[in-house]
Amino acid sequence: MHFLLALLNAHDWTMRHVTTFSTEVFSLLNSIIYFHKAVQELQRAHADLSLAAFLYAVIGAIGTMLVAIFLSTAEKWKPLFHRYIRMGLSEYAAAISIVVFVGMPHVGELASLDRSTLHVSTSFRPSDPERAAFFVRFWHLPIAWVSAALVPGFIITVLFFFDHEVSSIICTIDRYSTKKPGGFAWDIVLLVMTTGLCGVLGIPPANGLLPQAPLHSESLMHSEQEEILICVDGEEKVESRDVKRVYEQRWSAFLHAGAILLFVSPPFQHVLGLTPTSVLAGLFMFMGEQSLSVNPILYRFSYLLTPLSELPALPLDVKGYRGVHTYTIVQIVITVIIFIVTLTKAAPAFPVLIIILVPIRLLLMNKLWHRETLRFVDAWACRRGTPEDDKDLLASGFSEKDAGAGAGLPERMPPPGDV
Repeated sequence: MHFLLALLNAHDWTMRHVTTFSTEVFSLLNSIIYFHKAVQELQRAHADLSLAAFLYAVIGAIGTMLVAIFLSTAEKWKPLFHRYIRMGLSEYAAAISIVVFVGMPHVGELASLDRSTLHVSTSFRPSDPERAAFFVRFWHLPIAWVSAALVPGFIITVLFFFDHEVSSIICTIDRYSTKKPGGFAWDIVLLVMTTGLCGVLGIPPANGLLPQAPLHSESLMHSEQEEILICVDGEEKVESRDVKRVYEQRWSAFLHAGAILLFVSPPFQHVLGLTPTSVLAGLFMFMGEQSLSVNPILYRFSYLLTPLSELPALPLDVKGYRGVHTYTIVQIVITVIIFIVTLTKAAPAFPVLIIILVPIRLLLMNKLWHRETLRFVDAWACRRGTPEDDKDLLASGFSEKDAGAGAGLPERMPPPGDV
């Protein structure tokens, strides 16, 4: 099913209808899930450890997060240290923090505390004692089982496709000023291979979203000088300005994959087993914070807490902040509802709920919100303009193809949080 989606280039005829309304909800959901996973790890630590060890686990989790956040701002420490040192501290903030807090429990009196560490295998074999080898002889399985597997296979296909597509979109928004187009179809082909291999080996499938995580994109951000042509008093002049971009390369993603492969093989699994679960909780909190910090919902939520006199001016066509506030509250409520669903047995169906948001935005919300308010807070996720812009272009005589390509549109001002 993944292969068919890639072969038919499903990205172009599915994700072109997705707006930032859905991607922002999905990003906020990911942030909440990260924080929830951190709480779950600490709950397990509370059940397994003594009180003193649990209190240190809480300190270790919060410390891992705070040190990583602090180091991630190293680019702003100028004139301290050389530029490359600041860049290294910023890009490897999470890794440095993890190493520090993995080693800290072995120092001084902390070494006497009991601790909960990651469970790892002691040998390269399946963890299920009933299986002697990884390879699954699927040709010996009953036809009924194969037919029944089509249902979870369809669910996994929908989950992985939408999860990957939206994550890729989030990591290539205007904020990151990417120049190279996304290889969505090729990514899905790679997903076909890894998911199929996991099935044959009888291990849980993983879609490897780390390279498409906002945390990864944020670590690759840097400033560049860009020359633009401006017109002053009828004369054209060249002006330089600082532009934030990401380093568009394949090495960091390749090294991520190589490190994962390295640490699932002995003897490095033993090294991985030294990691306290509290450090994992701290990493989850850091990833949640990094994802949340660039989500426009957070910026618009801050407007809810800001006195009206202190709010920034809106475009002239937007009639007050009431519509903006309502839009933000609806996004938060929807996210909470979907998160609650993920805690139930219906959790695998949560991508369907995200997909349902697409027709809701295009068919329903334009009847409940003023079009200029929607034009201000929302936009197409994968192309220029907004749904409202496309309707205006169609009304002006542009073809549906030209309207979909954003022909005739001026450069769009970024909504709150994209700057």
